[in-house]
Parts: sequence; C-alpha cells; structure tokens
Amino acid sequence: MTLRARFTDDMKLAMKAGDAAKLSTLRMVLARVKDLDIAARPKGVEGIGDDEIVSALRNMVKQRSEAASLYLQGGRGELAAKEDAEIVILEAYLPAPMDSAALEAAVDAAVAGTGATGMRDMGRVMAVLKAAHGAGLDMARANALVKARLS
Repeated sequence: MTLRARFTDDMKLAMKAGDAAKLSTLRMVLARVKDLDIAARPKGVEGIGDDEIVSALRNMVKQRSEAASLYLQGGRGELAAKEDAEIVILEAYLPAPMDSAALEAAVDAAVAGTGATGMRDMGRVMAVLKAAHGAGLDMARANALVKARLS
C-alpha cells in the first residue's frame, strides 16, 4: 500500500473516530502531497512517489520541531504541545531510521564503492547512498558522516 493510500484510509478512520488532531494533520499532509504533485507536473511526472513523500514528511517534522522550540521559548506551551502531537502523527508514517552502525557501514561501503578520496567526491557518494537506501536513509545524518569520512 502506498503512503498516499495509507493517508487517505487513515483520514477516513480519523473522521469516523472523531480524532480531530489526526484528521487535521492528515489533511495537511495530503494538501502538501497535492502541492508537490502540481509542482512536478511540468517535469512530466503525474504524481510524486513514496520517496518524495517521505522526504516531505521529514521536512514537515523538522519544521514542527523548530516551531515547537520557538513556541516554548515564547512561553506558548499549548502551541508547542500541538506541534509535538503533529510530530508524533507524522513520524508514524516515516520508515524506521537506520541505526548508527548500519548507517556507518552503508557510508563506508559507498565511499569504498565509489573510490572517493576527498570532498569533491561527496556528490557521488551521496547519490550512491540515496540509490541504495532510498527513503530509509536520513540524508542529514548520512551527509554529516560522509563529510567526516572524506575530510
């Protein structure tokens, strides 16, 4: 089942259960996916794939965590709690992140496989990692590890 179908099915269940927080979050996610679909049309893509959706979800989680910390700094705990609740809902749709040992092994294999020797090879290493691990890879963590290996 695609993520898009899961969102729709879970939205229907949230409507029936009267779960306003989950319903609101899923509507927001589906609106973001539709925006990305529209943005991809000029490139000849009818609808974005699950990898792009996962990337958008990670971005949404990051935005919400930044907003929650700003709300806490501003003394608006109730708004921070709302953002945190949305993060929990969004993270339920993300693939399980690779543990540190598996990520380090993947980075080492990609560096060795590409024959990378310096920072100028970083793009090739990241491309190999993304192709091999797709949505399960946290690109920010992988980027930091690749930089450390190539420096």
